[in-house]
Amino acid sequence: MTNQDQLKQYLTTIINDSNLSTEIDDILAYFKLLELKKNAFLVEEGLVCKWFCFIESGILQHAISILGEEKTTYLGLKNSCTSALKSFTKKTVSRKHIKAISDCKLWVINSTDFGNLLQNNKAFQKFYFNLIESQIYLIDDHRIDLLTLSAEERYNKLLENEPKLLQQVPLRYLASYLGISTRNMSRIRKHIN
Repeated sequence: MTNQDQLKQYLTTIINDSNLSTEIDDILAYFKLLELKKNAFLVEEGLVCKWFCFIESGILQHAISILGEEKTTYLGLKNSCTSALKSFTKKTVSRKHIKAISDCKLWVINSTDFGNLLQNNKAFQKFYFNLIESQIYLIDDHRIDLLTLSAEERYNKLLENEPKLLQQVPLRYLASYLGISTRNMSRIRKHIN
């Protein structure tokens, strides 16, 4: 049986406050295990996202469809949290889908319990604030990279910062995430290797 050790370690790291460590066990009680098989959806475009999740194992692809072509906007990796956050918190339909691109083990919490923790648990409040702040930094960096770096420079940065992605994530998803055509991504990989 899977336990919540990875989730507990993640929460402890993000919260980064030993005075709040006793509240972490209260948080863990709200999370339930959800296993998604490859190609199953955490949320589909046009539906309301039911879950905020911690990824214990596997990879979740955030994507939108533009003129029938799937565009990857984000890759949720092991030991990270993700959701269609606006849909989840505002209970509106999601503009994207989140799909497992490998079998996934997720620790999920529903919006009612999530809201309860945000209102009543100082450790969860700090966790959420720190998580959102770090995600804003990542999004900002990614947007700037798309505008200022060449396709090859974006690929090299990914290779330097996340080398495991190249073995774990199919090329078409990486290319879409980096804003590169699959053909150019193949050419860049051959040129670099």
